[in-house]
Amino acid sequence: MQTKTVLMVGAGLSGAVIGRHLAEAGHRVHIVDARDHIAGNCHMVRDEASGVNVHVYGPHIFHTDDDEVWAYVNRHETFEPYKNRVKTTSQGRVYSLPVNLHTINQFFGLTLRPDEARAFIEEKADTSITDPQTFEEQALRFVGRELYEAFFKGYTQKQWGVSPAELPASILKRLPVRFNYDDNYFAHRHQGMPRNGYTAMVASILDHPSISVELGTRFDRADAGRYDHVFYSGPLDGWFDYDHGRLGYRTLDFERFTYNGDYQGCAVMNYGDESVPYTRITEHKHFAPWEEHGNSVLYREFSRLCGPEDIPYYPIRLVEEKAMLATYAALAAAERGVTFVGRLGTYRYLDMDVTIREALDCARMAEAAFAAGDALPAFSAKPL
Repeated sequence: MQTKTVLMVGAGLSGAVIGRHLAEAGHRVHIVDARDHIAGNCHMVRDEASGVNVHVYGPHIFHTDDDEVWAYVNRHETFEPYKNRVKTTSQGRVYSLPVNLHTINQFFGLTLRPDEARAFIEEKADTSITDPQTFEEQALRFVGRELYEAFFKGYTQKQWGVSPAELPASILKRLPVRFNYDDNYFAHRHQGMPRNGYTAMVASILDHPSISVELGTRFDRADAGRYDHVFYSGPLDGWFDYDHGRLGYRTLDFERFTYNGDYQGCAVMNYGDESVPYTRITEHKHFAPWEEHGNSVLYREFSRLCGPEDIPYYPIRLVEEKAMLATYAALAAAERGVTFVGRLGTYRYLDMDVTIREALDCARMAEAAFAAGDALPAFSAKPL
């Protein structure tokens, strides 16, 4: 087997997982990242004053039905059981999310059983909307105006910066209501949080003698020729110097504050009212319930359109962005010696488990291609 020298651009989950697999297969891997830390947006830092392990770029909760991915992350960190139980403050009261039987009964002052609640919501639904075209129409068709305005309208407006009447119906694919008392936000079989944090997990993945990591280093395309192949997890449009415009993202601003004690009694408190400028408050010690901390570190979270100097979080992917994406995807397909990976490289929103799954699949594809002397495609997971 001929040993390849590969470059990973980005020391987040995609770069770490692909790099580790190829290193174990006998190749040499060099990883560069413009930031001064590994782990990308799931990077965590323990606050010196309180001892709380803080999710620097906002909280990440691991949840998956993928047994192989679950086994993979548990090889590199001990995962503690964790259920995400989100609360929301709406119209001066606190409710559980996702909307469930307790939410319905509390909101309407009723004591409905599951079958009664289902019939009740069907009565509330706007059945005059036969072909929903927008998020607002879809929500009104599913749950009616009262629940829509309390739990969906304001939060969605703040998160995406446009009226739900301007967003496509496809965003809300299924009835966002549970007719039981289950308030576990996710429904996956495996759910947890890494005992020592995601940065420790990624450090373990990167701990291999054939992997070198260079932080605080911006990738220069002129350096690509020094390597047999490049795996690029940066912004797809950035590879092409934004020649055809910038793909749209939402970014987040965090207003960090501390509290002596327990501020809100839960990890995540959403704020559904449009009059509240932030979307939610996260209290980070509650993401690690196996730890005890007297003081607390919290984030007020604000969403806005991403600028050139901001950190891109959520791809917008509406009509205009998809047209631009098609242009960049066609340009990428013509490139040689590079594979675009991860959420930024493919301009998609990806949960952590999907990111790891795609990275493992990409790494295996690369290993086979290297062994056979074949060229690698521009994308192992298509952006469109």
